[in-house]
Amino acid sequence: MNSITSPELLAQVNGNNRELKKEFLNYLKAINRSDGTIRQYGSDLDIFFCWVLQNAGNKDFSKITKRDIIAFQGWLINDNQNSPARVRRLKATISSLSNFCENILSDEEEDYASFRSIVRKIENPPLQPVREKTVWEEEELEELLKKLTDSGEFEKACMLALGVYSGRRKSELCRFRVSDFHEDKLVCGGALYKSDPIRTKGRGDGKIIPCYTLAKKFQPYLDNWLKEREEKKIESEWLFPDQNDPNGQIAISTLNSWANVFSRMSGRDFYWHSLRHAFTTSLAKAGIPDGVIQSIVNWESADMVRLYKDIDADEEIGMYFQDGEIKVPERKTLGDL
Repeated sequence: MNSITSPELLAQVNGNNRELKKEFLNYLKAINRSDGTIRQYGSDLDIFFCWVLQNAGNKDFSKITKRDIIAFQGWLINDNQNSPARVRRLKATISSLSNFCENILSDEEEDYASFRSIVRKIENPPLQPVREKTVWEEEELEELLKKLTDSGEFEKACMLALGVYSGRRKSELCRFRVSDFHEDKLVCGGALYKSDPIRTKGRGDGKIIPCYTLAKKFQPYLDNWLKEREEKKIESEWLFPDQNDPNGQIAISTLNSWANVFSRMSGRDFYWHSLRHAFTTSLAKAGIPDGVIQSIVNWESADMVRLYKDIDADEEIGMYFQDGEIKVPERKTLGDL
């Protein structure tokens, strides 16, 4: 979020480094990395090369040392006040570029003939939370949805409802199409919408998987937004099109702006990933087994379910005991949710 690059600084970056960045990004395109991933890698490298310009003599990337990486990491943490997670991601980008140099360029470029990736040899800072976790009660989210609906903010309400009732990440919410909510996409007796495969986060360039949405809860907000789309003659295939380009998906920056609106309306710190916790927690409180939740969200491990459930041990244990006796909790079906 910091303004640490500029066209003027980038113009002064070592020409070899600028060409290396360009070749690396073309390589990412060739192996089918997403446009968003490529843009992020490019932005991260701009930050690093501007730092090299100002702090490491504008040297070629092939001459970068462990001491340089340590100094860059220290600058990010102490001077630029970046979070440990942000530092790790910037280092991961530099590490990917290093692997590209070692695995691809070493056979043809003399400067990289003996190049070895060194970034991973530098210990990462320990992860620390950068914000207090927001745990939503279902009633709070329903109240926020009601406020948006009552004020005629149907697009915002629909997007918020999609997050609440699908648990998808912010970037994934942008990728749903109108066709993902046609009647033929209803499964499990009409309890869930199952989308066409959507690119999601994961190892490498992510996975392409169908995503599920609780149909009954989501439907009223979807209907309102589809009606408004029709009135405004919006014909984009994307459920939430870009305001400036109907053929494109809504911009992440727009969702970030809406998050600020939701924070003001609710009086709580709203961030989109908190809805992933809320969705998982609501399924768990309804008695849906962890294995089923894992399948709905499409996690590779049930450990992720435990990570995202905002239920303390006493509450979870209490679901199985009452009045001094063991009880079998009533399990709701997906159609009840």
